[in-house]
Amino acid sequence: MIDSDVAIQLLKVSKTYKIKERSYSTIRQKILNIFNNSNKTKIVKALNNIELTINAGSVLGIIGRNGSGKSTLLNIIMGSIKPDKAGTVYTKGKMMRLSLGMGVDNSLTARDNIYVNGSVIGLSFKKIGQIFDEIITFAGLENFVDTPVKFYSKGMRQRLLFSIAMHAEADIFLLDEFFGGTGDQDFKKKSDIAFNKSIVERKTLIIVSHNLTLIEKYCDKVLWIDKGNTIGYGKPFEIIESYKNSFVHLESANH
Repeated sequence: MIDSDVAIQLLKVSKTYKIKERSYSTIRQKILNIFNNSNKTKIVKALNNIELTINAGSVLGIIGRNGSGKSTLLNIIMGSIKPDKAGTVYTKGKMMRLSLGMGVDNSLTARDNIYVNGSVIGLSFKKIGQIFDEIITFAGLENFVDTPVKFYSKGMRQRLLFSIAMHAEADIFLLDEFFGGTGDQDFKKKSDIAFNKSIVERKTLIIVSHNLTLIEKYCDKVLWIDKGNTIGYGKPFEIIESYKNSFVHLESANH
């Protein structure tokens, strides 16, 4: 029985990929072996027996080197990838993933991008119409509503995307390298306030980032994974310090 306060729970979650290894020295060998099923299969363990419980309203940070399994874990929580058979994933509430990968179509105007991206993050066209002016005003793009985004500066595009994302409606947010500090100094202050008010307060968050300062600032707990395994879980400062020390030990071992 899952406790009513639990928003996300993972039990014995692993993910195994089977990759066929094929090595051909000539094109002829490649053609002859197209239907050959005797090729070696490489087993890749992306995640190994991850167990995690996240209460509603709490903020979890996930850290680890590139290739450690962070993206696979987020995809499993989202439901876009299934874990191995023994694993169980429980989530309660509407979930949204926001990342720097959110993009704009440079050939479209700000108006069109707001409707496209707003739909992607779960807003109805009616809702987008109601908050359209608010999105534009927050981004400071009143004079560029119908200008193709290809003529925007990088900062203008960031402001537009951030403003759209702040209106996402969900109970659980998975933030993949997505944070409020973007744009010039004035916008950074405004976006930090909006980020805390719209997403951090009263929401359940999982934050994946290489920015350890932000992880320590926002998170209640931190999960450190490496090569698909849980290396540490606990208070942000303690886990982050251990994570940093692992780089020092690695550098020492290489000298």
